Amino acid sequence: MDDRLERFVRTAFRSAGHRYAEAREAYREGQTAADLPRDEAGRVRIVCRRAAERRAVAVDDEGRPDCFESGHPDCEGCAEDVREGVVETW
Repeated sequence: MDDRLERFVRTAFRSAGHRYAEAREAYREGQTAADLPRDEAGRVRIVCRRAAERRAVAVDDEGRPDCFESGHPDCEGCAEDVREGVVETW
């Protein structure tokens, strides 16, 4: 392969990789930065489906509250709603 063509392809792939990483990060930030009410510590204020109580919780990168229990139907639904920004809040 010609050196110029090889450099062009390498540069194009590197640039595409950087754009992909930036878009992926922006998408991740957009998912977790939904317009949900937060307390002064930055925790999301939700109403827990499982315990039927108000909670201020931190949310991880995957949109799961720190009280999340894998496999529990209420927790699974809550995490999905938090990611979509439609969870019941206070």
